[in-house]
Amino acid sequence: MTHAPADLLFTGGPIMTMDSARAWATSLAVRDGRVVAAGHDEVKDLAGPRTEVVDLRGRLLLPGFQDAHVHAVMGGVELGQCDLTGTTDPDEYVRRVRAYADAHPGKQWITGSGWSMESFRGGVPTCGLLDAAVPDRPVYLTNCDHHGAWVNSRALELAGITARTPDPADGRIERGPDGVPLGTLQEGAMALVGALVPALTAADRLAGLLRAQELLHSLGITAWQDALLAGSDGYPDPSDAYLTAARDGSLTATVVGALWWARGQGAEQIPALLERRDRLTHGRLRCSTVKIMQDGVAENFTAAMTSPYLDACGCATGNSGISFIDPGALDEYVTALDALDFQVHFHALGDRAVREALDAVQAARAANGPRDTRHHLAHLQVVHPDDLPRFRALGATATIQPLWAAHEPQMDELTIPFLGPERAAWQYPFGDLLRAGAVLAAGSDWPVSSPDPLHGVHVAVNRVAPGRADRPFLPGQALDLTTALAAYTAGSAYVNHLDDTGSLRPGDRADLAVLDRDPFDGPAEAIAETRVALTYVAGTRVHTAPDA
Repeated sequence: MTHAPADLLFTGGPIMTMDSARAWATSLAVRDGRVVAAGHDEVKDLAGPRTEVVDLRGRLLLPGFQDAHVHAVMGGVELGQCDLTGTTDPDEYVRRVRAYADAHPGKQWITGSGWSMESFRGGVPTCGLLDAAVPDRPVYLTNCDHHGAWVNSRALELAGITARTPDPADGRIERGPDGVPLGTLQEGAMALVGALVPALTAADRLAGLLRAQELLHSLGITAWQDALLAGSDGYPDPSDAYLTAARDGSLTATVVGALWWARGQGAEQIPALLERRDRLTHGRLRCSTVKIMQDGVAENFTAAMTSPYLDACGCATGNSGISFIDPGALDEYVTALDALDFQVHFHALGDRAVREALDAVQAARAANGPRDTRHHLAHLQVVHPDDLPRFRALGATATIQPLWAAHEPQMDELTIPFLGPERAAWQYPFGDLLRAGAVLAAGSDWPVSSPDPLHGVHVAVNRVAPGRADRPFLPGQALDLTTALAAYTAGSAYVNHLDDTGSLRPGDRADLAVLDRDPFDGPAEAIAETRVALTYVAGTRVHTAPDA
């Protein structure tokens, strides 16, 4: 080769390019932040006197991971609040809340996140436990999926929530037999207390973003789609943190921002979305997506289903979940957004919500013709078999959160019994979606669950949670390792319209992750033990593990 020397040369290990024409290489050269060659010994000719040579030592190099559905600022902020993750013991929750309150005597409100519904009968914690820990200050703690909040009596009192308070249209106040609020607020009811929580400052949000970025880079993530910018309906707005970081250069990741669709409004909000798209697109930040939350979650019976939930006795109830937006209106809104070149990012968890989202994409395609808007549906817990082929037909991407496709108490005790056997077998149908020709992207929904892509890959392949020896959950829906890694790289890059990332072909941006081993060489049961040793964005190293 007679080309100019490379800035970086990786050699000595397997390189997964995600290029169908040349899937594997053993050497890769980078110049000016771009891949200039991927191949074998011939690539070593690009080494010059100033080339940094990275010996892979048998470790796997692949494109940087991309998270297609994450709440990075929220996750980063929560890392600095009362953290209830990593346990399901109610006594440990109380201990942590008390310890956090004692360590922060000046805080007006005790806030945090991470409790699990499986810790409490029916998934409903009561205010009494929190009252014992913090009787004098209000407490507001979101659960790990962020669709419910646990509050103490002081918080209920400040919000004026009593037995006479009606449920909001988009949520529910959990009550005892006498109608008295128990201390758990579901979905839109969270805002009754959440609106009183002191707002985060701009400095809080920026610190949260930078804290999150450091963590995500350490997991090999080089780009992501934040699923909630310009929030309303009780959700915070982290947009200023992203814009500040994009302008001052501290945003090293590439971020697509999904602008929140206020479900209490209609098409009249579209001009504001256009203004935000222009104002919040700068440098590594592009806000070209609109997030529509069409339903809730199955564990609290707000995910929208085509047939009713069952009760504890196995009998049909009168509840089929909540469609937050009328399906006819959804068709209209998505068609209008598509015509304006917005991508639509749907939260669609129940099979009715999935169908309504696909119907809306179909309406947009019929009205506007084919457009490169790359709409995608996230979560996809329950998908009716009739709707599987529609993803390919409509060009709608299936954005999966693989970590949830495993047996755990929340699944086995709070979900399967209330879905019934037929519908429970339609959950997280990754294999069926792949066989039907759908494009698969992947994300974490962090801080709802771990942001580690390798943990998600582990579950996608094994259908068993990391560190557990359970029976596989619907093992016929498992993915092979190559497909799972592709979803976290090429698939998410496609969703993010980052067409020069997600693969390692000449000309692609050198967003790279070096793992600490080659997971193809070990048993599938050990995938989650893999760690990220090095992460690069456009050829610049942004993470080095201590033992790299």
